[in-house]
Amino acid sequence: MRNTVELSLAIAAVLAGHVAVAQDSAQGKVEEVIVLGRGETRQVQSVSFEQIDALPAGTSPLKAIEKMPGVNFQSADAYGAYEWSTRLSVRGFNQSQLGFTLDGVPLGDMSYANHNGLHISRAIPSEAVGRVELSQGAGAIDIASTSNLGGAVEFFSADPAAEFGIRAEQMFGSDSARRTFAQLDSGELGTGTRAYVAVVDASTEKWKGGGDQEQRMVNVKLVQPIGDARLTAYYNYSDRAEFDYQDLSYQIIERRGWDWDNWYPNWNAAIDAANACNAAGQSDPLVCDDAYWSAAGLRKDDLGYLSLDLPIGEAVTLQATAYMHQNEGQGLWGTPYVPTPGGAPISIRTTEYEIDRQGVVSSLTFSLGAHEIEGGVWFETVDFNQARRFYGEPNVAGPTRSFDDFQRNPLLTQWEYDFDTDTVVFHLQDTWSITDALTLNAGFRSVSSESEIWTVAGGPLKNGAIETDESFLPQVGANWSLSDNHEVFASVARNVRAFPGSNSGPFDVSAEVFEEIRNTLEPETSTNYELGWRYQGAAFNSVVTAYRVDFKDRLLGIPQCIGIRGCTGSFANVGDVKTNGVEAALSWRPMTHLTWFNSAAWNDSEYDDDYTFETAQGVTLVPTAGKQVVDAPEWLVRSELSYDNGAFFARLDANYTDERFYTYLNDASADSYTLFNGGLGYRFNALGVVEQLTVQVDVTNLADKKYIGTIGTNGFGVSDPTGSMQTLLRGAPRQIFISAKARF
Repeated sequence: MRNTVELSLAIAAVLAGHVAVAQDSAQGKVEEVIVLGRGETRQVQSVSFEQIDALPAGTSPLKAIEKMPGVNFQSADAYGAYEWSTRLSVRGFNQSQLGFTLDGVPLGDMSYANHNGLHISRAIPSEAVGRVELSQGAGAIDIASTSNLGGAVEFFSADPAAEFGIRAEQMFGSDSARRTFAQLDSGELGTGTRAYVAVVDASTEKWKGGGDQEQRMVNVKLVQPIGDARLTAYYNYSDRAEFDYQDLSYQIIERRGWDWDNWYPNWNAAIDAANACNAAGQSDPLVCDDAYWSAAGLRKDDLGYLSLDLPIGEAVTLQATAYMHQNEGQGLWGTPYVPTPGGAPISIRTTEYEIDRQGVVSSLTFSLGAHEIEGGVWFETVDFNQARRFYGEPNVAGPTRSFDDFQRNPLLTQWEYDFDTDTVVFHLQDTWSITDALTLNAGFRSVSSESEIWTVAGGPLKNGAIETDESFLPQVGANWSLSDNHEVFASVARNVRAFPGSNSGPFDVSAEVFEEIRNTLEPETSTNYELGWRYQGAAFNSVVTAYRVDFKDRLLGIPQCIGIRGCTGSFANVGDVKTNGVEAALSWRPMTHLTWFNSAAWNDSEYDDDYTFETAQGVTLVPTAGKQVVDAPEWLVRSELSYDNGAFFARLDANYTDERFYTYLNDASADSYTLFNGGLGYRFNALGVVEQLTVQVDVTNLADKKYIGTIGTNGFGVSDPTGSMQTLLRGAPRQIFISAKARF
């Protein structure tokens, strides 16, 4: 009954909303900033810079697409940028089964322990993102991804401005939040060169518990015309340090309250809890796991690419992008399970990452009358090192190590592995304009990816390779324009997810199990079917899409202990999943300057099969057939209303998220909830040397709703009837942000 009431309230709250168009203050021109994919042969939507700019400064561009039908985005912070907590699911597929790129450069699956990419919040400042495009199905056939079983998200950086200029933006907000952004545009120089340099300096205290979350970025982009060709160079440096929030269970919330967090900075409390944990034989979760000394995530990234768009005659175009990415990262936990010999009853446990990857994305397009034939190859090589280490705390009287610094000089290396992953993806497609009204797109991709592991130190001795090889993954789509306003589209796409080259998935097992499964395990595959209708008019834009997904050979890691202890688990194919759903979006402009955007999605994702797993106690049957997929809400409803006359602007939105299960037997879940957010501001023009000054106030979670945001931070379990599974994060409370944005 509560779910029905909340859903009814959310639909009634459809009179609340957000920006769907932007007003050009200089020319009085209204431009769409939410595009519903007109002319596409599949379900595609995009949002522009104006939509991202309307959110609180520093907000992840992922949050800008959460309003799209079928998108479930969660985070424990108001910005959607805190990486341990950010989760995106689309049509029942989780983030590790989606694809992500920036300007065509692969970002991997943007997971916390990503082995072949990085999160968008570290790849580009949100202020420099020009457009975000979402494909809820399998994504474009040419996307550089080996994980997009479900949707794909493509980010595009804004180009340098044609005129010299300076942007300066400053935000202050709740919990001592501050974000400084500055960008210098060269304008078009004598050779046609355009470039910008941008910097970010941001920090905020956690909204509960102790510790800060900080980031510094340098971002450079250069565009150089060479005759009819275009050369683009891009570089981004990011240094990010985040103190973590403690993962919760419902039992912890009941015992400790919604604001419970790690012990930091209370060293004495952490020492007392660690002593009690060890006195209890490390078997009492109340004293061992309700809180840890502290936790943090550290990442340093260098990402760059060089891209060439080269017309060859009038009918052929070559596009090639060479890229590089280097990363150093550590995930830290202050653990009582490994005391420091002769020192404190705790140590700092790390999972450490080093990425060195290079690649080339290339394509060749031929325009041959009614046909546009395009083919391409993507090569990538990744050298990934991953290790588990412990660092001592020799002084019982006080900590000697800071969680916002990279740890050095370990007392123990539990395990260290090197992974080499080589990927080659080929695609070929033809877009045939059969008539002015009918377009057919057909093609296929071929995926070959091999990951090899070498044992460097400690841990199970695992040496060998796992290969994903799918030579024919077809995709067919059609678009039929019924009139100037109406069109129908349909698509079918098959795809595969490559095995990850890291100490997770099939590699996170014992040496014996690894040898047993590495030649028998099947990669996950999916077939996506879509049928939709779009309407575009003077006041209304809308889309309705029905879909079905057949997901086969689902892979499941089965942990044997809580996350901080890091036990070796098991891994297996456990059956198929069937998904059916309907999505709809409507943008209505009832009067000048006023826009109302709405979206709704119904999704039914069910496991087809039961599965078994073996422990020391024997074989256990898990009856998952017919159960709902974890973290896949059945209903998502968004409604956003905005007013923008070029000077004054205001927005209000309502977002309903249905119940989400975090156990495979569906006996434990995060409750449904509705959030409201709002903001308003004013643009002042021609203030002396200031071309435009914008002052903006944003409020997130207006009603200060207490709710569970992210689920599955420590994985999903079979069952949790007592509410003891520590895999939940509370969503952020009400927060207020004030921004000033100046253009010179």
